[in-house]
Amino acid sequence: MLQRLFKLRERGTGVRLEILGGVTTFVTMAYIIVVNPAILSHAGIPEGPSTVATILAAVFGTLLMGLYANRPIAVAPYMGENAFIAFGLVAFGITWQQRLGAVFVSGAVFALITFFGIRTWLARSISTSMKHSFAVGIGFFLAFIGLYETGIVTSFVTGVPIQALRFLPGGSVLAAPDVPLKIGALDDPRVLLATLGFLLIVVMLHWRVRGAILIGIAVTAAFGGLLGFGEAPAAVFAWPFVGEYDLSAIAFQLDVVGALRLSFLPILLTLFLMSLLDTLGTLMGVGAAGGMLDGKGDFPEIEKPMMADAFACMFGGLVGTSTSGAYIESATGIREGARTGLAAVTTAALFAVSLFFLPLIRPLQHLTYAYAPALIVVGLLMISSVRKIDFDDITELVPAFATVAMMVFTYNIGNGLTAGLLLYPIMKLAAGRVRELNLGSILLGSACAVYFIFGRPH
Repeated sequence: MLQRLFKLRERGTGVRLEILGGVTTFVTMAYIIVVNPAILSHAGIPEGPSTVATILAAVFGTLLMGLYANRPIAVAPYMGENAFIAFGLVAFGITWQQRLGAVFVSGAVFALITFFGIRTWLARSISTSMKHSFAVGIGFFLAFIGLYETGIVTSFVTGVPIQALRFLPGGSVLAAPDVPLKIGALDDPRVLLATLGFLLIVVMLHWRVRGAILIGIAVTAAFGGLLGFGEAPAAVFAWPFVGEYDLSAIAFQLDVVGALRLSFLPILLTLFLMSLLDTLGTLMGVGAAGGMLDGKGDFPEIEKPMMADAFACMFGGLVGTSTSGAYIESATGIREGARTGLAAVTTAALFAVSLFFLPLIRPLQHLTYAYAPALIVVGLLMISSVRKIDFDDITELVPAFATVAMMVFTYNIGNGLTAGLLLYPIMKLAAGRVRELNLGSILLGSACAVYFIFGRPH
């Protein structure tokens, strides 16, 4: 039954590989269970119900991706978009119900343009160099997240005493540090554990050990536990949907009518473009990592994962969480050999089970020294797509470079994609090569220009 449903033999995989990939993806992205509610609490959404909503959104979207699209890609509330919902809309003075309404409306628009084939058409209008720059940018972005989470790289101001900080004249505004990032405390045992975890994973990958990433995470976590770097859970089991986890406080509380006001247009534009491009970039990135792209660099049947993404976004607004979409951490499972929706179903099942073990899950999210090295490794492997960028054509190279640089240095995938897609038609026009443009690339570039002028970049 599994062979027929997921076409395992056709894609050169098996049940064991798919389950292994699904587990690996869950381990590397389960942090969202704790992080997303913590961020959305700043918008006034209570953490307990928000935790349940986050898990339900992940289960729904990932299951849809697995069963309908048959792709090994997990779906959950986006990092970045959740911060935009929580912090970026403070100046608008709007309620969290209206913010959830905006999430639902953007998802409905995604579904409509996907149904009419517009998203697929837009995806196919992007040049090969640009598509592979998405994978390179996401690879560097993943590696940067991993380096920061492990503590190998850290912020200049983290843990710095107040006497060491510089203020602008007047003494009330903190000046930018001379160096925004610096090397971490390499003598910290957790940083050393993370470094050893990274080395363990890459050595096993060299020797083609199956499950290298998951084994590396488990071994590093075990060593960390023996050294006392962990905390005991307050409990193991908890019933969802009751008490502090009662979902009725936020489910179906969205204000769609309020989100359709003209003043909401910049918000809807931002959510629409960011989610559209985040999903497109993630699909191209993980597709390149898993050899899923065709000879033209296109993602076959891309409309299916895009439709799954659209419905997941609408579902998130209904249950009370932020915009959902395809997760770049799926690349960890794909690197373990996952190629079909069975891996996504496995990830969804683990999210569903976690609903009943929320007190146990929380301490596990602090083991960044164990799972962050996996992000560095996967980022390293994804960067190989740089070979498919045309370095001899500056009209292709400049937009590709902007995509990678803005993605990493603004800590936002959408910013990189919008910058690159905007520069692409500009470079072609400046070079007098208008015939190399198509209507899709012009529309994408125009939409990105509108975003930077009228949207809410974050």
